Amino acid sequence: MIPENGFLPDDFVIVEQSSKTFYLDINRNVVYGYTDGQDAMRQAIYLILSTERYQYVIFSRNYGIELLDLYGKQMTYVLPELERRITEALLQDTRIMSLEGFNFSVSRNAILTTFTAVTVHGDIPIEKAVAI
Repeated sequence: MIPENGFLPDDFVIVEQSSKTFYLDINRNVVYGYTDGQDAMRQAIYLILSTERYQYVIFSRNYGIELLDLYGKQMTYVLPELERRITEALLQDTRIMSLEGFNFSVSRNAILTTFTAVTVHGDIPIEKAVAI
């Protein structure tokens, strides 16, 4: 019970949850075993960036990324907006402290985005291809 003054008792401790989760083998399309630490963070980032926000009722409205409305737009709009949306999507995860070094490579039918996710488990280089 929280005291009337609105503050938590002195002996109350907030503990950060482990990042241990099921291991998703993306190449073989199977789930088996467990993963933790940097591998779990890499997997969490992959899943966030692979889930269209607001499309699945099973996920919170804060989970995923909005990409659908970017198709067909001018690159001068898409590139900075893509960086903003990736940042917004990933910073919802409290284990991710910042994103750095965004680079974009535009080909005929895709944008390849590379950046580094600075997490509580260390820096993780990320690549994300987005169809255009």
